[in-house]
Amino acid sequence: MRALLVVNPAATTTSARTRDVLIHALASDLKLEVATTEYRGHARDLARRAAESGETELVVALGGDGTVNEVVNGLLHHGPDPDALPRLAVVPGGSTNVFARALGLPNDAVEATGALLDALHNGSERTVGLGLAAGTPGTGDEGVPARWFTFCAGFGFDAGVVGRVEQHRERGRRSTHSLYIRQVMRQFLGDQHRTRGTITLDRPGQEPVRELVLSIVCNTAPWTYLGNRPVYASPEASFDTALDVLGVTSLSTPAVARYATQLLTSSPERGPRGKHAVSLHDLTDFTLHSQARLPFQMDGDHLGLRSSVTFTGVRRALRVIV
Repeated sequence: MRALLVVNPAATTTSARTRDVLIHALASDLKLEVATTEYRGHARDLARRAAESGETELVVALGGDGTVNEVVNGLLHHGPDPDALPRLAVVPGGSTNVFARALGLPNDAVEATGALLDALHNGSERTVGLGLAAGTPGTGDEGVPARWFTFCAGFGFDAGVVGRVEQHRERGRRSTHSLYIRQVMRQFLGDQHRTRGTITLDRPGQEPVRELVLSIVCNTAPWTYLGNRPVYASPEASFDTALDVLGVTSLSTPAVARYATQLLTSSPERGPRGKHAVSLHDLTDFTLHSQARLPFQMDGDHLGLRSSVTFTGVRRALRVIV
């Protein structure tokens, strides 16, 4: 099988020596080409060329969720076509690795490589659904290119937290769970919209959901991890359905305490609930728009401020080796 391995050399949890071991292991079973990313967006460009070549059967992403997101967007540059596109495989190398872990892969890169080789030998794969987000016509964001996401997107509070974390990472700080928790507190103290939201969710044939402070769009469960603890914002979300949304209409101090506790104790059977929580399941098309421009993130990548984002849930978008 002809394969391309896309390596992020800045991946948080893999050393150069570990990457060499993994490359040799994969090369023993595959006709392997190795490409190391050199700039933001390089993984997307490499995956796009592989898909357009018609010769590559498998693209392996070695890195974190950001690397995986770029590879997916490169593979799907011309749209989803699971039968024609190269298959995707993931070797986790980031700090959280939500997509890989949601697929049931080990969080250790060496163990995940072994699992990948076993899956290739056994012909084990699945077709997953993905989310697509684009600027909404007539809002000033219509020129923003559409972009795929694998596990989540956020508009409002949680995206502000991601933006704060990225600012610290750009200054050389490591992405740790304690860093995220500190930025949650700072976002909470500095968010002027946290008690009366500006976000409205519109979907065809339904009444709008108004005054959301926080809106998390999930393509799978769990939403994220705190160390080894899975956190479920939308427990019913699945790679086999369209998109789920958790919205919150107030982040007052009592509400934050309640929903933070519910998230930390969430499970596949039970997520956040209460009078300020809105949970929607299996949405194919909807729009989130805000009276004020708010932070937006996809797969943990902060994408700046937006006033409106239109979402599409696409079932059976891409084949993945598991």
